[in-house]
Amino acid sequence: MWADGGYTGRLVDLACDALRIALSVAKRSDDTTGFTVLPKRWLVERTFAWLMRSRRLARDYEGRAGSSEAMIRWSMSMIMSRRLARRPR
Repeated sequence: MWADGGYTGRLVDLACDALRIALSVAKRSDDTTGFTVLPKRWLVERTFAWLMRSRRLARDYEGRAGSSEAMIRWSMSMIMSRRLARRPR
């Protein structure tokens, strides 16, 4: 999994110990100033943008984490099925 630079510290240990997931943190270099594209972070931000196209995920309608997770899975399933159903160019 990838995480933003703000998630360093305890999250890396928790992911490794409790969830048994290898967590890689995408960090900016210290000598850069201004905007720089971080390749792995861009993938995460792009995925969030795709998910926000689903109206139900753009608002906080869900009261439980399980129903929010189901809506995310449903939205990603719609995105993937539309891509698979596209005609080849």
